[in-house]
Amino acid sequence: MNYKITALYQQCFLALLLLFSTATFAQKMEQFFPSKDLTSVGVYYYPEHWDPAQWERDFQNMEKMGFEFTHFGEFAWAQLEPEEGKYDFKWLDKSLELAKKYHLKVILCTSTATPPVWLVRKHPDVLATMEDGTKMDHGTRQHATFSSNYYRSYSMKMIAELAKRYGNDKNVIGWQIDNEPRRFLDYGQDAPQRFRNWLKEKYKTIDVLNEAWGNNFWSGTYSNFDEINIPLHSVWGMNLHSQLDHYRFADDETATFLDEQAKEIRKYSNSNQWVTSNYIPMYDVGYVGASKELDFVSYTRYMVYGSDLGIGPKGYRVGEYSRIAMANDFFRPLKGAYGVMELQPGQVNWGSINPQPLPGAMRLWLWHVFAGGSKFTCTYRFRAPLYGYEQYHYGIVGTDGVTPTTGGQEFSQFIKDINLLRKKHNPKAQLPKEYLQRKTGILFNADNVMGINLNKQTNQWNTENHFLKYYKTVKSFGAPVDFVRDTTDFSKYPVLIAPAYQMIDQQMIDKMTAYAQNGGNLVLSCRSGIQNRKGHLWEAKFYEPIWKLIGSEVESYDLLMPQSPDKIKFNNQDFDWVSWGDLLKPNKGTEIWGTFQGDFYAGTPAVISRKLGKGTVTYIGVDSKRGDLEKQVLTKLYQQQNIAIENYPEGIMVEYRDGFGIAVNYSDKVYEMKLPANAEIIIGTKSMKTADVLVWKQ
Repeated sequence: MNYKITALYQQCFLALLLLFSTATFAQKMEQFFPSKDLTSVGVYYYPEHWDPAQWERDFQNMEKMGFEFTHFGEFAWAQLEPEEGKYDFKWLDKSLELAKKYHLKVILCTSTATPPVWLVRKHPDVLATMEDGTKMDHGTRQHATFSSNYYRSYSMKMIAELAKRYGNDKNVIGWQIDNEPRRFLDYGQDAPQRFRNWLKEKYKTIDVLNEAWGNNFWSGTYSNFDEINIPLHSVWGMNLHSQLDHYRFADDETATFLDEQAKEIRKYSNSNQWVTSNYIPMYDVGYVGASKELDFVSYTRYMVYGSDLGIGPKGYRVGEYSRIAMANDFFRPLKGAYGVMELQPGQVNWGSINPQPLPGAMRLWLWHVFAGGSKFTCTYRFRAPLYGYEQYHYGIVGTDGVTPTTGGQEFSQFIKDINLLRKKHNPKAQLPKEYLQRKTGILFNADNVMGINLNKQTNQWNTENHFLKYYKTVKSFGAPVDFVRDTTDFSKYPVLIAPAYQMIDQQMIDKMTAYAQNGGNLVLSCRSGIQNRKGHLWEAKFYEPIWKLIGSEVESYDLLMPQSPDKIKFNNQDFDWVSWGDLLKPNKGTEIWGTFQGDFYAGTPAVISRKLGKGTVTYIGVDSKRGDLEKQVLTKLYQQQNIAIENYPEGIMVEYRDGFGIAVNYSDKVYEMKLPANAEIIIGTKSMKTADVLVWKQ
């Protein structure tokens, strides 16, 4: 058999494998979350915090308010195992019985975020140790490190007992592993050797590590892996490549600890119970979504806590409009489905300032979570705590235990709204054609983000804000967005944006080239392709491996002082920039769309675009101050490619799912939504005030 036929067979096999795995995943999701339900809503409950005589009343009130599931046990290890090897499940058994009585399904949690005091006193080595030697202690949460051999192994005993007891409970729908797992940069007893073992597994020989880390620089060469310590991130001049590997190692510790828990649960649980974990959306870490054993991922989101100003003088009561949208679009593609495990129910206690959310804001957030495709939304918590670190944190009911808060009323209203949608749902409904035609992928690689943040070159650079300039633009176009990974099939996206894709290899260059040649529209931004996958500059001219792809040489780059910003000229408009600008020398046939102004290289190209096969490649070689340049460039590109776009103002978000259109208003102005003549308005009105929601069916 010749090579071409063999390659064709391989392609067909891979296509069939992908089709099979996609169909299998869809079947699992339908089993876990029937499409007819659209979504479901639940609430955290802590039986261990309350008088058992009040439990039945509380579960009854949950049912009256419309909740469909509840959530137990992520901080209850001391109650589940009050002494080593002695377990008490009576209180949890009773709670599960009452939940079932009041038609509430249950999510059970492992309690690894809060080990009991007897465990940490007997084995203080399980406590995380900071770079300065400070050791965590009992009395907080997430104080045990994932790099402790004993902690990892002992945790499995408790998890096994939970799974044995409840793994076949038909009322338990799923498991949450840990709680808001994080990256531990641990310097404790076991971490150094685990780091060395991880490095040895990755590099195999010390010579390969020395080359990857550039250890000839500053006499950094190692003779063997045992000489390596964990890098000190607070020390000036520490090897950047060792720091990046330490981040990767720590992320892997988190991901594999979750995987070990999932495997332990599945030894005893039935196939109808799903397994997930709830992440805080963070875009500068590699552990999010890296666990292979989770059925899907979920996230936690709080919107009003004194940090995000929102839009207008009172926008802080509604929150930053991209936070839920970006989390939806980041988490959904990781496994093909997502849920939200914690959504703010009202005023919180832990922010820098803790204002009341605007009435209507919590219902707005619920709808925004739903709009992105969420399978469920859960809120922390049913009863407001009377004591502890989160005292003053609102619940669905207030401190008397029975009176619904504003958030409780809004969650109940949303549940009624969803019940209405269930009646209106048409399972054969299609998404609007023009909506799908503007589907956009944004390429995300955690290594690139971590590498850039270790070596920004200018304090004016903000990697997340750089991504947001592109993300907010395409959302204003009314485009569905997926944050895609290196392994994603790019072909289903008419436009693929790769912001600051700094570390690249020939395989990715070839993949991007093929994407454009086959009709895709590739957008690369500044500082893309300047390093190889090791984080080394190329032994070549600046950016030289991507020159052929972008149709231009890159002669150098510039970084401005903040007091001396300059301009980019595009479409006869000026746009400010200060943080990063690539100096381009385009090939013949590459169009010049924008030029630098006001410095010694004034008039030279800053934004270029070229045709490549059936598609295009656009290079935006500068990071504008406000994102207005990026918006204008993308507008031109989409219009040139006859991709119909909207022009929603800041704070207006529009999505489609399950045959419904959903619009939400985070802005401080009334927005008049234009709908097709045949649209049936189900919820809201076309005249949308701040925090209003509009839902329609076509």
